[in-house]
Amino acid sequence: METYFLKSENPTRTPPPLSYDQRRPLQLLGVFRIFISLSFCLLYITNNLITPLGSYNPDAFFSLSLLYLAFGISIWLVVKTATIPFEFKVWISALTDIIMLTLLMHFSGGIQSGLGVLLVITLATTSVILGGRKALGLAAIATLSILLEQFYISFDYPKGNSYPFAGLLGTTYFASAILFMYVARRVRESEALATRRGIDLANLAQLTQHIIQRMQTGVMVLDQKGDIRLLNESAAQMLHIDEQHHNANIELLAPELAEQWHAWVKNPERIAEAIQMQDNPIDISPRFSRIGDDPDAGAVIFLQDMAAMAQQAQQLQLASLGRLSASIAHEIRNPLGAISHAGQLLAESENLDNNDERLTQIISDHSRRLNTIVENVMSVSRRKPSQVELFNLKDYVEQFIQDYTIGQRVESELFSVNIKPANTMVRFDTGHLNQILNNLCQNALHHSSQVKVLPRVIITGGRTEGDARPYIDIFDKGPGIPDDVREQIFEPFFTTESTGTGLGLYLSRELAEGNQAHLNYIKDNDGKGCFRITFQDPRRQID
Repeated sequence: METYFLKSENPTRTPPPLSYDQRRPLQLLGVFRIFISLSFCLLYITNNLITPLGSYNPDAFFSLSLLYLAFGISIWLVVKTATIPFEFKVWISALTDIIMLTLLMHFSGGIQSGLGVLLVITLATTSVILGGRKALGLAAIATLSILLEQFYISFDYPKGNSYPFAGLLGTTYFASAILFMYVARRVRESEALATRRGIDLANLAQLTQHIIQRMQTGVMVLDQKGDIRLLNESAAQMLHIDEQHHNANIELLAPELAEQWHAWVKNPERIAEAIQMQDNPIDISPRFSRIGDDPDAGAVIFLQDMAAMAQQAQQLQLASLGRLSASIAHEIRNPLGAISHAGQLLAESENLDNNDERLTQIISDHSRRLNTIVENVMSVSRRKPSQVELFNLKDYVEQFIQDYTIGQRVESELFSVNIKPANTMVRFDTGHLNQILNNLCQNALHHSSQVKVLPRVIITGGRTEGDARPYIDIFDKGPGIPDDVREQIFEPFFTTESTGTGLGLYLSRELAEGNQAHLNYIKDNDGKGCFRITFQDPRRQID
């Protein structure tokens, strides 16, 4: 999922470009113009003209009202067209109102008719749209218009001197223009700020979603009913939830997790236990957090793959083991070397009988065994961090078997490889995987050495049905591992062989967990046991 972030512009005092919503004031002014002119016409036709409307010349007043109505309808239609520049439409609309309302005022007895107040609406609307000097210019034109009308009408009515009222009305025009300019500017600044805040919030939401989706920790949000409201990719992979069920109920998709959630709701202080999904070797550690202060609100669930936690614990373990290995190398290997050398010198003596020779052989065998144990322990402490790479599982296993048979000088017919689909990819350290397979194949050949049927070692693999994680199974024709020791086979120094060190399976599991994989001994439906390596999902990077 790609994330695109919007651009938040810097604050500015310049009015933003006009949009369709900013044309609405001009359309409303057009409706007001049509309403006023139509009202004047109806009042004249019904002989209900209110004094002083048309008091100077009723017929001329009616004719101008009709002309004003025609202009109003025409301007209202023109405003909707996109071919004419918008600012030109504003000027035409305002000048039409100034001229027509001044003439209607003249034929209604002059400025004392009160029709000049209607121009305040026009000037206020145009000030909101235009702002700046243009709005003040229209206010000046309106003021000059009423002053000229007063100058002209004073010749017919010399006693009706209304210049003070005309000056007061002109002042009102300028005051209205300035006031609405200021209000419009503040509104524009508020809108620009709200737009920037909206863009910032949208970017923050996209960034948050991007981070949550890319987190290695699984994140799930539940409402009070247990319905999933948010689920990131890691959580979906851990719980085997496909995209079609991202909003389903947790009871249906993960009953084990739902049980832990209900227990936490009853007792928030309770420490959640690790769970394991059906047909999934992954141990998942859930952590719960309430949304808000309401106890009945939903919860945020954080899911941690125990393999990653085991990897971190392993790093601490290796650090301690490294210090121990240094002590072992100094305190054990030097005396061990002296014992081994003394045994060799004793074996070269000519006065030894058969019993003495047997004793020297025992010294030599156990010295080599103890040295092997020391070497294995030191190999764990000196192991480098995983160098993970993506590769084809089938090709790798086939090449490994070919190299193993040549190196160990065994027949290739002893092995059978069947990995489907053939394009199965895994993320793992190839050097570590080579050590694991080498140990498992060596054990498999050893325990099935008495079987004459070929092949003796069968390696199968592919992807698990639940979450499509890659895996390989190593079967052999041996007697299998007894149930009473199955839980102990991965413990260090545990062995059923007199010549073994008991570190092979322990080291193999450590190497697997160091790559966020799992090594387990499982049984299939037929009761046959095998060692299974379950790899990390190749779509997830190992940190």
